[in-house]
Amino acid sequence: MTSDLTLAQRLERTEARSNAAFVEARARLMPEVGAAWQDFEGTYAMFDGVGSPLTQSFGLGVFGEVTDAHLATLEQFFDARGAASQHEMSVLAGNAALAPLAARGYRPIELSTVLCQPVVDAPPAALPPSLRVRAISPDEVNRWAATSAAGWGETPDLAAFMLAFGRVAATAAGCVAFLAEWDGEPIAAAAMNLHHGTALLAGAATIPAWRGRGAQAALLGARLHHAARAGCDLAMMAAEPGSTSQRNAERQGFRVAYNRIKWGKE
Repeated sequence: MTSDLTLAQRLERTEARSNAAFVEARARLMPEVGAAWQDFEGTYAMFDGVGSPLTQSFGLGVFGEVTDAHLATLEQFFDARGAASQHEMSVLAGNAALAPLAARGYRPIELSTVLCQPVVDAPPAALPPSLRVRAISPDEVNRWAATSAAGWGETPDLAAFMLAFGRVAATAAGCVAFLAEWDGEPIAAAAMNLHHGTALLAGAATIPAWRGRGAQAALLGARLHHAARAGCDLAMMAAEPGSTSQRNAERQGFRVAYNRIKWGKE
């Protein structure tokens, strides 16, 4: 693999399709939100409610030229729903994409690193006797969401948000949710979305009191094994540049494919 536009198109489409599935799940479970998404010549614009981290676009600049007219069309989608326009854009979109964004008043608001690695069908490493990792059954969505919220929720407001978010995410098409349990008690959660041979790994979180017991490595191994059995040949994930998450991913064999910039305007 090389870090080129073809790879970016594959990875960006996987994340866009995964988030579109989330939006579809939101629309099914909570129709009052008005969740919707639309494909604008390869750029997926998504609305998951005002203020949702999924209310943005994916794929800008890697499926076509970034032009004033294209940005204006995307903005109409968000304006009609009372949301700010935000676009996640790979740096592989090139320097030519910067001028149209600047001319319409956009500014960079967030950076991320996209990592990937080939998927090899190998059994997960042996786990401590008390640790078990498995995919959840449909009736365990609330249990999974509560575990995820306990891992992510550093404050009551964030925990409540992640609980509601998790209940939607675990029901989205293409999502496989995993629990790590210690002697039967849930201690960590993670998810994976599959799209055309690519597995997007996301949502991994361990309850603070249970950190340091190997749950994250076990969840990663279980997801990669599941991805291989599902016919995937590539796995991807995103992290904050230089973060602990990125370093852990690189220790597990992931390598940087490219960086992204999220552009926003009021």
